[in-house]
Amino acid sequence: MADLFDQEGTPESAPRPLADRLRPERLADVIGQEQVLGPEGALTVMLEAGALGSVIFWGPPGVGKTTIARLLAKETDLHFHQISAIFSGVADLKKVFEAAKQRRRAGQGTLLFVDEIHRFNKAQQDSFLPHMEDGTILLVGATTENPSFELNRAVLSRAQVLVLERLSVEELEHLARRAEAELGRELPLDARARGALLEMADGDGRALLNLVEQVMAWRLEGPLSTEALTQRLMRRAAQYDKSGDGHYNLISALHKSVRGSDPDAALYWFCRMLEGGEDPRFLARRLTRMAVEDIGLADPQAQSVCLESWQTYERLGSPEGELALAQSVIYLALAPKSNAGYAAYKAARRSAKATGSEPPPKHILNAPTAMMKEQGFGAGYAYDHDQEDAFSGQDYFPETMGRTEYYAPVERGFERDLKKRVEYFARLRRERNG
Repeated sequence: MADLFDQEGTPESAPRPLADRLRPERLADVIGQEQVLGPEGALTVMLEAGALGSVIFWGPPGVGKTTIARLLAKETDLHFHQISAIFSGVADLKKVFEAAKQRRRAGQGTLLFVDEIHRFNKAQQDSFLPHMEDGTILLVGATTENPSFELNRAVLSRAQVLVLERLSVEELEHLARRAEAELGRELPLDARARGALLEMADGDGRALLNLVEQVMAWRLEGPLSTEALTQRLMRRAAQYDKSGDGHYNLISALHKSVRGSDPDAALYWFCRMLEGGEDPRFLARRLTRMAVEDIGLADPQAQSVCLESWQTYERLGSPEGELALAQSVIYLALAPKSNAGYAAYKAARRSAKATGSEPPPKHILNAPTAMMKEQGFGAGYAYDHDQEDAFSGQDYFPETMGRTEYYAPVERGFERDLKKRVEYFARLRRERNG
């Protein structure tokens, strides 16, 4: 199969996008990714040792995955072949592997770059394994999704996962200056507008170069202001996949901000998810879970606040209903925190699973028949309301199990009062049971 991205045969005079014209010729020219390309970076260490192995690049779009793969092939004298998992099937892979075998017999190795490798199914991913093991190919995969979830364990065991990060504003500025040098003139923007353009790229170098190319094509009499720029350019949509890593990363950030009692950070992540197109009903469900899991009985009202805000959203719809959810975010962040109820529930579930079919003690079983009374059902049961303080202190656990404590309320919020009650009943129970 011909390389889908092969530009051989393209006339020299054919127009080339700015991103292609600025493609680095050496690894040292790559902007950013110091964690893998710096002096102590993983790729640098591999290359210096002459032991480059298969790798998986995990990172957002536009951070250099394809470029680094090309340069790795160049620096190791390997034939570079690129395919995309979106356009390739089993038949295509067979052709790729056969061509790599022929090169190997001729003394030429192959670096196979697979873009969007997570799109291949398990069988397709497994087809790489024998060719990776016998040295027919050196696999370099690229994915925007978490490899732990999307790639076969067998592939991951034979490749090192390297995380590539979105470009910082400083790195984007460096790239913008490189583009200006290539084009022979400066961007027609004032300082604030220039900063706004870098922000629009949202850490994506390729997106920045596309924006620069658009701006440079305009016929302008003077530098544009931020307001004029934003009228002409749409802000790039933030990277957010409602079924991918962005979804899970941002809900984790929201949950931990609430748990950490930071209403400002919690509101920020809440709004980031809304801006990314997240379903407000999903957020309402997760907020209610936070109320139960992280606040619990320290503030019993938190759960009601969440349910009422959810109900309000259902009545008002978007965009007005989101305000009710936002207010519940603030309430949860500022509420006293306790996971005592959650921890008690999990501990009780473990005990229930471990003890199997242990029956309740006979004294708390009803005895509706004479035979059951003869068997001792209900014998010795003390009716709590007959006691002066409505507390008998009897043991209600299975006889073979003994009393176990699960719930340990904290000294925060309403659980302070619950802790006093727990301690009060524990004291009475000790007194009445000797």
